[in-house]
Amino acid sequence: MKLTRTARKMTRATMTAGQWLTVVALSTPMLGCNLLDKGLETVAPDKVETSVLEVPANAGLIVNSAIGNFECALGAYIVDAAMASGEFMDATATAANWAFDRRDTDPTADTRYATASCEGYGIYTPIQVARGTSDRALELLQGWSDAEVPNRQDLIAKAAAYAGYSRILLGEGFCSAAISLGPEMTSAEIFASAEAMFTTAITAAQAAGDQQILNMAYVGRARARLDQGNKAGASADAALVPSGFVQNATAENAPVRRQNRIQTFNQSGLVSVGASYRNLTVTNSSGGQVPDTRVAVTNAGKPGTDNRTPLYIQTKYSASTTPIPIASYKEAQLIIAEVAGGQTAVNIINALRTARGLPTFSSTDPVAIAAEVTEARRRELFLEGQHLYDVRRLNLPLDPAAGIPYSTVYLKGGNYGTERCFPVPDVERLNNPNF
Repeated sequence: MKLTRTARKMTRATMTAGQWLTVVALSTPMLGCNLLDKGLETVAPDKVETSVLEVPANAGLIVNSAIGNFECALGAYIVDAAMASGEFMDATATAANWAFDRRDTDPTADTRYATASCEGYGIYTPIQVARGTSDRALELLQGWSDAEVPNRQDLIAKAAAYAGYSRILLGEGFCSAAISLGPEMTSAEIFASAEAMFTTAITAAQAAGDQQILNMAYVGRARARLDQGNKAGASADAALVPSGFVQNATAENAPVRRQNRIQTFNQSGLVSVGASYRNLTVTNSSGGQVPDTRVAVTNAGKPGTDNRTPLYIQTKYSASTTPIPIASYKEAQLIIAEVAGGQTAVNIINALRTARGLPTFSSTDPVAIAAEVTEARRRELFLEGQHLYDVRRLNLPLDPAAGIPYSTVYLKGGNYGTERCFPVPDVERLNNPNF
């Protein structure tokens, strides 16, 4: 099997001058206009030499382009991972979408998750492009001097932080992967690479005095360490994150790649909130039930686009312009709670509940407390791209269970599979000689 030239370039996730132009024009419209105003608008992108664009004067633009790539990839990843983990369910009549939901992805036949763009259901190529552009931005910045690039340390911090988060998505979402035509890497190896990127980001952010990116990198490294089983290291980083911190992926109405994909796919009836996330409640002190404001879901009173699946709408992201959390104090606190357990975990759970106007939790049973921390992660981090890997690393029950008929009511056929991560697509295996 031979793939197109474009597919081969995307698999390598290296950046040609043409790709930089496309990225700039699509992911950062206003910055893209600045480039086009310099007379490049009449030049075919594939004919522009990389050296024309990869110059110190474009350093900020290059980093912003990489961030734009990540933000688009994140939205698509959350939608796909949500279907695989039970947060969403497919509501289309398009068989090409069912594998995400059914958890039986075929790396040969199911090309959508592999090579489709981030405007659709593509995740492997978009994540690799986000990683590749961040890596290239970091490489360029490390080769330039402070005299050539104002605020170079700050730009290094940003490039490294987003390179780290791109690796987090690769390691958590895929059973294995490769980086820049390298050999096949396990998730643990990818997380170690992410941790190294976050360490670079932390050093540079401290030098630049950028507290926002510093906190983002602390949360990212805590997540990478937790994913590797380094609980003490994860908790130490998480403890450095101040109350109220959040780093968001931004969103806009236009162009399409800038939209909040979670909201647009759900609102348009392509996906519906999964059954186990509907009508969630919390027990109050008198034993009664109150609605859980962390997972607010409404019944649209109509089916999805397949005209069969009941459409339930999440309200966490109310518009296509609603930002998506990448890293937050809330996540950092939940990492501490998972590691510490006991009363520390109870206090953290209750502080988060109180912030949402919910009844408090009380227990001295270590097993019950651990279970509540896991449930708090499921609800507090709803549709933030975290639950799929929690299912894998904590060996949580698959939802719906494996083996039961897939959407018998909705006439889609097959049975739910056992996947807890997406397989490496053939686009990598067939085009990477070192895999």
